[in-house]
Amino acid sequence: MVFIGGRSGTGKTSVGFEMHAQLSAAGVTHCLIDGDFLDMAYPVPSHVDDLAERNLAAMWANYRALGYHRMIYINTASVLPEVMERLTTAMGGNPTVVSILLTCTDATARVRLGKREIGSTLEQHLESSNEMNARLESGVAAATHRGLLHDQVTSELACPGWVSWKDVSMARPYPREFRDDVVRVARDRDDGVTIEQIATDFGVHPVT
Repeated sequence: MVFIGGRSGTGKTSVGFEMHAQLSAAGVTHCLIDGDFLDMAYPVPSHVDDLAERNLAAMWANYRALGYHRMIYINTASVLPEVMERLTTAMGGNPTVVSILLTCTDATARVRLGKREIGSTLEQHLESSNEMNARLESGVAAATHRGLLHDQVTSELACPGWVSWKDVSMARPYPREFRDDVVRVARDRDDGVTIEQIATDFGVHPVT
């Protein structure tokens, strides 16, 4: 299991999509879950503080029933030890876990958040991002991998070789125009299109 965490604006979703693309190109069975949506509801359910864990347990059970046993999980705080413990407990079993903390400068966070947050909420999100950054820097386990993003996602940062999934064949990478340019385009689109669809639009296919 790979947990990708980091303050808002570090590119967690983009890296997750790129990792998914590389693993898919290599024929490695896996699933990708964005934890931000597991407990997003209004009004917030009263007297329930583990809705995300419950929903993750249900989703993971469904994936396991279909034969999946690898997962990429994206969530800001997912790399904190106490959060990982709750998530892995909800999943059951004894999964092997790799945690990745993505970081970026305050300036990069402001630019990236400024592209997706509108109006008066930007400063609120920036403040929250800064606070979470301090918490993550001091709270993650020593074994957590760290990656610094600048203005774009790189294929090297998302390389699935980090996660020791031995059947990942890096002999069939996507060409660079997919790994960098398509991911950058995907990050700026809000119509729900998948990265594979964007790749098709670009006329890019896996190298064989």
